[in-house]
This record gives sequence, C-alpha cells and structure tokens, in this order.
Amino acid sequence: MRSRVASSVIRAFRAASSRSASSLAGDGRAVMSAAACRHSAVAPAVTAGKAWTNSSYGTVLSTAAFLSASVYTFVDQELSAAELERTFIAIKPDGVQRGLISDIIARFEKKGYKLVAIKLVHPTKDFAEKHYDDLKGRPFFNGLTDFLSSGPVVAMVWEGQGVIKYGRKFIGATAPLASEPGTIRGDFAISVGRNIIHGSDGPETAKDEIALWFKPEEILTYKKETDKWLYE
Repeated sequence: MRSRVASSVIRAFRAASSRSASSLAGDGRAVMSAAACRHSAVAPAVTAGKAWTNSSYGTVLSTAAFLSASVYTFVDQELSAAELERTFIAIKPDGVQRGLISDIIARFEKKGYKLVAIKLVHPTKDFAEKHYDDLKGRPFFNGLTDFLSSGPVVAMVWEGQGVIKYGRKFIGATAPLASEPGTIRGDFAISVGRNIIHGSDGPETAKDEIALWFKPEEILTYKKETDKWLYE
C-alpha cells in the first residue's frame, strides 16, 4: 500500500511539467493527500528499478509539499488579480484650474490603487452630453454639460480591489458641504456646481464611462512591485 502511495507521488511530479496551473493545483492536492498517509516507519519501495528508503521518500514528500504550496500561492495570486476592478475618475475643469490634480492623484496612489490610464482632454458639448446621458431631461442638465465642456478635464482609470466603491468614499457627497472632512469634496469644494471631481457609481457605469473616454489601447495592464505588499 505504501509503495503505491510513493508511486502516485512520482507520477504527479512527472506530469507536472506539461500541465497548466489549474492542473498543477490538482496534482498538489493529490500529493498532499499522499503525504498525509505517511507513517513514521516506511518500508522500502521499488519504483522504476530504484529502491526508495525512508529518507528518500521523506525528501520526495517534503518537495511535494513545497510544490503544492507554490501552486496554491500561484493560484491565489491569480484569484486576487481576478478580484481587481477599474473605475473612471475625472477631475473637472474647476479642479484643473485650481491646481488640485497632484493632490487628487496622490490620494489614490497612497491608498494603493493603480493608475492604468490618464489624459488631459477638453470635452466638447456633445461629448459632455454623452457623459451625462443618464441625466438628460433634468433641469440642471444643460448647465452641467456646459460646465464639463468649459475647460480641460483630467480623465483617469484607476484599478484595485474595491476601487469603485472606495473611490466614491474618497470623493465625498455630491454636495461639498455635506461631505466629510478628509474627502476630496469635503476638503476642497464648497458649491455643488463646482464639486471638482467625478467618479463612477457602480460597475456598469464604470464600464460605460471608461469605454466612452478611452480607447482599449489607451488603458495599460501592468504589474507593480508594491502589489505584493497590498494584496494577500
């Protein structure tokens, strides 16, 4: 019985080089199950014409445990990456004119979010109407689109876990005087009509706004060395 356990370990290692990460994870589970069956005294097993002693068998199982841990770490990193989301953030003309670009970017960076797209653009009236299409028909729609198209806007895409919801917390309430101190609007704005910044309010909105403001090739996918210090 014990020799069959050893054989299963060897087969797992032989198959490892030709398998995908998901298959490796399965092998890791099988190997660790085999390791769990190990007793303190193991009779020599013979595989492929070579004798396996207690010490060599233990070495294989120790290596198996390392492989399994490595595989799980790899899979966990992929799962963490899959949980990342993107949001659209725009510094409006008043924020640009008041020189608040660096202050706003710094808040997102210090939190740990990753900037994957940025550009300075002067929206047209038509473009502003597309951006605020969901507010069409509201009495303030014309003034809102006039303002957004009145000067340069810093358009950005930020990436990270929970960036959509937490980005809204960073921004603060629509009415600056109702925003908590520490938020962007709470610290830098007074009037609703000059509230400095826009942020997507949900996953679907983020997807639509990013597609409106950016071409796919303008959005980068890259790794930062600091990511390992931010995500488990």
